[in-house]
Amino acid sequence: MKILVAEDEPKTGLYLQQGLSEAGFVVDRFTNGSDAAQAALVETYDLLILDVMLPGLDGWEVLRRVRANGQQVPVLFLTARDRVEDRVKGLELGADDYLIKPFAFSELLARVRTLLRRGNNSTAPTCLTIADLQVDLLKRRASRAGQRIELTAKEFALLELLLRRRGEVLSKSLIASQVWDMNFDSDTNVIEVAIRRLRAKIDDASLTPSAQVLAQLQQGESFSQFALRQSKQHADYFRSPPLSAEQQAAFEAASARSLREQAELEAQEEGDFDSFAAAYQASILAPGF
Repeated sequence: MKILVAEDEPKTGLYLQQGLSEAGFVVDRFTNGSDAAQAALVETYDLLILDVMLPGLDGWEVLRRVRANGQQVPVLFLTARDRVEDRVKGLELGADDYLIKPFAFSELLARVRTLLRRGNNSTAPTCLTIADLQVDLLKRRASRAGQRIELTAKEFALLELLLRRRGEVLSKSLIASQVWDMNFDSDTNVIEVAIRRLRAKIDDASLTPSAQVLAQLQQGESFSQFALRQSKQHADYFRSPPLSAEQQAAFEAASARSLREQAELEAQEEGDFDSFAAAYQASILAPGF
């Protein structure tokens, strides 16, 4: 999920950006209200986190323009102004929550997830699904066939981007900016490595029986062709050529030896010493022992 953070205090802004990124969110950070308002009107965000006292345009004006544009994206205000009048003004303009500085990041994260859950009830889905792969955007969890897939924050963000934009051809520069928040460097293979690792985790052959079947499919082969090839392999395996005289004799001797050993064990278990001795003597005297 993508979050806009507008905070003019560098230390606080970087703290928010890093913490939310580590929690699996894609974060765009701005230090003035004018740039934040322009981005909020052009880009699509799941949540806006606005400081009230911003240079250029204050947080209240940014919110006013967003609501005037018909956007109902959730908005969380951050401010050191704890007067009731200020909080009431923000809520009346259409803010969804208000957090007073200083604050604990754990509380901020809890409020963010609550707002996202509330804001997505009637708009975007909170769970993305394709085949037996499910991605819970709020809990930041992925699973396949009911089994949890352990992903890093960046791997989850990459998976979310690919699922949200399924069917589209995504450039490496777009992936880099959305997931890593960096300009693309053509000399690095970060994206290729990340996608390879993500595929390995999702298509792990030990994860589901269906994944094992997928791993055995030859290129361009359908499931019916795969089933036919497997049945032919099994038939070829169990179909054997006629045995030679030597092989037949060895097979019969091995069968007789197996039967004698079985009789010996059964007699021993029954405690019949005479039967056990007779079986033992027969095995010694038998040819090929």
